[in-house]
Amino acid sequence: MAGRTAENLLGPGDPLPFELFNAEGGSPFLLIGDHAGAAIPVAMGDMGLSAADRARHIAIDIGVYGLGHALARRLDAPFLHQSYSRLVIDCNRDPAHAEAIPALSDGTVIGDNADLDMAEKAERVRAIHRPYHQAMADLIAARTAAGRETILLSLHSFTPVLSGDVRPWDIGILHWRGRTDFALSILDQLRSIAGVVVGDNEPYAMDATDYTVPLHAFPNGLRYAEIEVRQDLIGDDGGQMLWAERIASAAQGSIA
Repeated sequence: MAGRTAENLLGPGDPLPFELFNAEGGSPFLLIGDHAGAAIPVAMGDMGLSAADRARHIAIDIGVYGLGHALARRLDAPFLHQSYSRLVIDCNRDPAHAEAIPALSDGTVIGDNADLDMAEKAERVRAIHRPYHQAMADLIAARTAAGRETILLSLHSFTPVLSGDVRPWDIGILHWRGRTDFALSILDQLRSIAGVVVGDNEPYAMDATDYTVPLHAFPNGLRYAEIEVRQDLIGDDGGQMLWAERIASAAQGSIA
C-alpha cells in the first residue's frame, strides 16, 4: 500500500514541510497556519481518499492559505504555514495524541492511517511535524534576540455544519492560558462590527488538545490569539480580502 514506508517519507518531488511568506515583515505579528496546506507525500498516494474528501475540511482548513497571505500583506507580517494535509499529520496536535494521525475524521475512514506502526508514525513526525515547529521556534527566538516582540496569530477555519449541527458564528477567538489580554481585546474589536457573530472560545474552546499556541506562546510569554473563520466566508478571494481587512483592523486596534 502506498505510504506504508517508515523511511524517507518526503522525496525530491514533494514540497518542503512548511512555507514562509514575507519573512522580513516588520510588524510584531507572526501569522501561522497549522492546517493551511493539503499536500500528500507522493509515497502515500491518495491515502485511500477520493479527490472530494481530500478537499474537505477534514483535510485542510479551507481558505486559510489565501487569508493568511492577504493578512500578511495587510499587516506586514510573516506567514509560516504547513504544506501538508492535517490527515498526514496534524501539526496542532501533540505527536503522541491519537488525533495527530487520525484513522477517522467527521465520519470518513482514513484507511492509510489505520494500523500504523511506531516507525511509520515517527517518520511523519520527523519529516513534517518537527521541522514546522522548529522553524516557528527559530523565528520566535530570532525575533526575541533582536529585541522584537512577537504576537502570535494562529489562523484556522471551521466547517459551517459538523455532525448535523449548524454553527452560527462568523468568526471565533480562542484563548486559554498565558497572555490572554490580546485575544480578549481582539474579541471586543470584532464584536464592534455590525452584523458579525463572534464566538468566545467557539466553535472550539482552546484546551490541552491544542498544541501550537500552548507550545510557543505560553512559555515565551507571547500575546496571542487563535482565530477561527467560518469556511464559507473565506472560500474565495473576495471573502479572504474582506476578512483580512477585518482581522487586521481588530489586531492593530488591540496592540496599544
